[in-house]
Amino acid sequence: MIKSSPGHNSVTLLGMRVDRVTMDESLALIERYIAERTPRHILTADASMVVTSSEDPEFAAIAAKADLVTPDGAGILWATKRQGNPVVSKVSGVVLAEKCVALSQTKGWRIFFFGAAPGIAEEARARMMARYPEAQIIGHRDGFFKPEDESAVVDQIRAARPDILLVALGIPKQEKFIDRNRAALGVPVMIGVGGTFDVFSGSVKRAPVWMQNAGLEWLHRLAANPKKISKVAMLPQFVRMVLREKPGRV
Repeated sequence: MIKSSPGHNSVTLLGMRVDRVTMDESLALIERYIAERTPRHILTADASMVVTSSEDPEFAAIAAKADLVTPDGAGILWATKRQGNPVVSKVSGVVLAEKCVALSQTKGWRIFFFGAAPGIAEEARARMMARYPEAQIIGHRDGFFKPEDESAVVDQIRAARPDILLVALGIPKQEKFIDRNRAALGVPVMIGVGGTFDVFSGSVKRAPVWMQNAGLEWLHRLAANPKKISKVAMLPQFVRMVLREKPGRV
């Protein structure tokens, strides 16, 4: 089923919208959003996010009104193909985030890293700056704070005046943080990026390319970090949910 979304050709997968966009199209939209200066929320949808959307009404509402929902993961491509409405291009959060960092060298995009364990965002920034010396990563902060300190966190981010805010608090906490503080933050582009800073910092290695291409990156992540078992455990649930659906009823 093709479903309308904010200017995108989309499919609905187990009740959640996923936009048919390529990496280049996603980056072009980010550039447009930055020029327009209106706060925008981008989701990168993997299998665990689709399962979460089916179980969490608050998150489902956030996903439904997101400005862009990219297809992040082989599971999304497999599921949409099985249901007869294939999305054929993957736009993963970690790659999208790194491309934004790289483009900030020439486009002047101001980027803020927020989230992950203490020291991780700082190390992620240091390593990205070593790789992209002219990158405009203008601030960083870890994701450990008390609820009563959230307004101070928002103030810190807003004061840095980023064009892009990368939030690594995990699904669905990061999306709920963005949605709750969207107007107060006033950032043109806000993206939940999960474990991206762990990858950037070197604390977690990306899977070999052959595993990425084979849709086995989840297995590599589990072997590298057994604490991710709760997220990986959603994969069989996702597969069961997809298999229960009749083709053409995505």
